[in-house]
Amino acid sequence: MKVGEILRATARGFRAAQLHYGHGTMNARDEAAWLVGHVLQIHPGDVGMKLERVVAPREEKRIRALAQKRARERTPLAYLLREAWLDERRFHVDRRVIVPRSYIAELLRDRLRPWLRRPVRRALDLCTGSGCLAVLLALAFPRARIDAADISAPALQVARLNVERYRLKRRVRLVRSDLFDALENETYDLIVTNPPYVDARTMRALPREYRHEPRLALAAGRDGLDAVRRILAQARDHLTPKGLLVCEVGDARRALERAYPRLPFIWPATSDPHGCVFVLEREQLPD
Repeated sequence: MKVGEILRATARGFRAAQLHYGHGTMNARDEAAWLVGHVLQIHPGDVGMKLERVVAPREEKRIRALAQKRARERTPLAYLLREAWLDERRFHVDRRVIVPRSYIAELLRDRLRPWLRRPVRRALDLCTGSGCLAVLLALAFPRARIDAADISAPALQVARLNVERYRLKRRVRLVRSDLFDALENETYDLIVTNPPYVDARTMRALPREYRHEPRLALAAGRDGLDAVRRILAQARDHLTPKGLLVCEVGDARRALERAYPRLPFIWPATSDPHGCVFVLEREQLPD
């Protein structure tokens, strides 16, 4: 069997199983390419260029076993492979953390220009989870020291694996903290955060795939703003003059704008057509 054949067969199986996507891919074909590429040690984006390659029997067996488990258990593929890709970089993930999928990664490609107006010497990744944004921050701002904070000790264990993978232990400090609680006297030029923002109604209706992820990293109360409210209330005290807060809120954008009609949110363009990441300078935040 060739790569093209098993790729098509795997995608057909995913479509027949009516899987839900959103943990690194958005459709059956891309999900199948990720799985096949992982087993064959090919970058997911390069699988389409290897369609004539012959798949060894043991590789075929492994692909089919993983595909069947994905369909049967509705487990996110990232957990089965113990890897996730964000901004073309690979990270370790497992059930201790949500699967990385933050749109903030897109904004870091241009170092948050034009919204970031000061040099970054210290930055904070709040609710770091797997540590992927902390790693991307360190790579985007090579002279900066990064704090990566999370309330979950198991999540910080995963973040440590990723920080070590990218050889950033000297520049990225992991901190166990319930938002800013353990960062009382710390200030930063830049704070990025992808906090929990799923409202109670949505939590009750989540597809099975999302129920494999830690509830702590998703659920944010009745309107999805429990964590964001605390961040907005405290971020000013942890930013330097003209420092920038970058916060992802997903589908909670409408609730956020209703709750804070006077805040001048800026919603930079990302691949999310609805705009789910806002930026605010320190001076624009509530006192």
